[in-house]
Amino acid sequence: MTPIDRGEAARRAAEELLKPGYEREALLDQAWRRFQQFVGDLMDAATGSGTTGGVISAIVITLIISGVVALVVWRLRKTSRRNAAAPDGLFGERTMTAAEHRQAAERLAAMGSWAEAIQERLRAIARDLEERALVDGMPGRTADELAAEAGLALPGFADELTAAARSFDDVTYGAEPGTREAYDAMSGLDERLRQARPVPLAAPTLGSTS
Repeated sequence: MTPIDRGEAARRAAEELLKPGYEREALLDQAWRRFQQFVGDLMDAATGSGTTGGVISAIVITLIISGVVALVVWRLRKTSRRNAAAPDGLFGERTMTAAEHRQAAERLAAMGSWAEAIQERLRAIARDLEERALVDGMPGRTADELAAEAGLALPGFADELTAAARSFDDVTYGAEPGTREAYDAMSGLDERLRQARPVPLAAPTLGSTS
């Protein structure tokens, strides 16, 4: 067999690597490999170089570890906040009573912040129904879910509850500005719901005996 020189060997190797069967290293894998190599070089410098080089390498390694820890902590806190308040839920992170939500709604209405006032007024309705055990205190409840469940306990208000949920969704997710009329309708519904009583369960019918 005729020996080949170094140039020919390199050319053949390059041709072989260009064949479809070989996949190039992914960019993320390449970045991760280079990062590992960089950290490894720093570790070698910290343990094998002189005093000055070792101190500098140790400082750089400490900064990298601190950055990674800070990133992990930030992600955990962000995830915790997201889980504490579902994106489509009625309530935020802080637990407030129905009275507190009503007070907040009145303050916002006085400032002309109708969208926020509508949100707080529906939250007052939801919290009031929860406090009266007319609906369950379900975390992450949406406005539509509230209307559906409350409509079962108070069927006479089912249509108005659905309209209130739609108004809440419009200003919260639909970028609607909110209006005084929509807020007044929500406030009136809140006041009437406070006086409403749930429909009693029908008594079981006993079968006739012969």
